[in-house]
Amino acid sequence: MSADFTPEGLHDDLVAAGHIIPVGVQGIFGRGPVFEQVLRQFDDYVSRVAAPDLATRMSFPPCLDRKVLERSEYLDSFPQLAGTIFSFTGNDAQHKELSENVHEGRPWTHLQTMTAVCLTPAACYPVYPSFTGTLPEGGRLVDMQNWVFRHEPSPEPTRMQSFRVREFVRVGTPDVVVAWRDLWLQRGLEILTSLGLPARAEVASDPFFGRGGRMLAANQREQQLKFEIVVPVIWQEKPTAVCSFNYHQDHFGKLFEIQNPNGDTAHTACLGFGLERIVMALFRTHGMQLADWPASVREQLGL
Repeated sequence: MSADFTPEGLHDDLVAAGHIIPVGVQGIFGRGPVFEQVLRQFDDYVSRVAAPDLATRMSFPPCLDRKVLERSEYLDSFPQLAGTIFSFTGNDAQHKELSENVHEGRPWTHLQTMTAVCLTPAACYPVYPSFTGTLPEGGRLVDMQNWVFRHEPSPEPTRMQSFRVREFVRVGTPDVVVAWRDLWLQRGLEILTSLGLPARAEVASDPFFGRGGRMLAANQREQQLKFEIVVPVIWQEKPTAVCSFNYHQDHFGKLFEIQNPNGDTAHTACLGFGLERIVMALFRTHGMQLADWPASVREQLGL
């Protein structure tokens, strides 16, 4: 892998190979057939590794009850990333005004109203309300693949506004949750390195907003509540996070009233594989054509 690369260069190579399809908005693009094939095969690989855990598989749409977003305190920490959904609810006269404004290039969003749903900002958020109440002995483990939205348009192809995350969520006692997080940190590294990716783990923090956010990020790093597995995709000196591990302590347990059988507030942790980023890392590392990839990598993925 060349040490020299640019966001534009990676984007152009992916487009030329038919792996991504520009649609005119930064951070939004289509995926070509080979891109989707690699993504599915990687997701299946994760499923094989996770099978012994017997997680409950769930599926959620890419939108979320706005009350869950508000209750989660996401807007306190990441208002710059949230995406709310508005829709037209007016009468005939207002519709005529909206249509005229659109066709004549005038503002029209004032004729829309906020709906009861928002775009899902993190793959794990839809599941927490389902845990409310008392957990069974041993807690719960859930497995999902969800679409996520983050409002951070960028020419960098790995920084998408809409993308998929293979997510696992563990809820239970602190010792069980932390042990599970540590187990999957090792598993994640083994999965990615087995595919020839130069992956490594590092302590990380979330992009909290504002001056107070810098203190939250420092605290998160100090307590080692977040780890990321990073791979050089664009820059060697600034590798891209392709997998993240967050230990929330009792944050969501308190917010969503989740208890362990002994009455204590439950702790939660989640891990997420950024599926599109991992596919891009594979193309960046091994080449844009599958035929050029090492046989061991293709065999591991069933390609």
